[in-house]
Amino acid sequence: MTPTLDTEAIRRVLHDHPLFAGLSEAQRDAMAACATTRAFKPGDVLLQEGACADRFHVLLSGTVAVQIADPGRGLLTLQTLHGGDVLGWSWLIPPYRWSFAATATEPTEAVVFDAPSLRRVIAADHEIAFHLLPRFVAVMADRLHAARLQMLDLYGPPS
Repeated sequence: MTPTLDTEAIRRVLHDHPLFAGLSEAQRDAMAACATTRAFKPGDVLLQEGACADRFHVLLSGTVAVQIADPGRGLLTLQTLHGGDVLGWSWLIPPYRWSFAATATEPTEAVVFDAPSLRRVIAADHEIAFHLLPRFVAVMADRLHAARLQMLDLYGPPS
């Protein structure tokens, strides 16, 4: 993984992405200081289920499979994410462990936020949490819905 965008480009992403709407320029700058960009190749693991959730991603381009481990079948894809999507919410909830896995399925670029640094920024400015938390709840609900559909597909009655 190599950095691909400079700090000014990260600031532009934070300005334009709906996840950060309503934040002041100073708040976006504080968040940008917690971010870098990364490029991933197909097969690169972005998240590993059960591992430390120490970051989250805003996908700029590419495709990422959100997966869950099934002991009998290996990794099952719950959802496919693309540029503009947000990947990772487990960094918000102790004990900060990933609930899912995620693997790049094509060349992917993302803004990657360092969660411990971002949690410190949020602790210092609760207004950031006021704007971000409802949006991350929506990400969580989306993953839950995808998991539910996958379970119905796997374990539901035959059609």
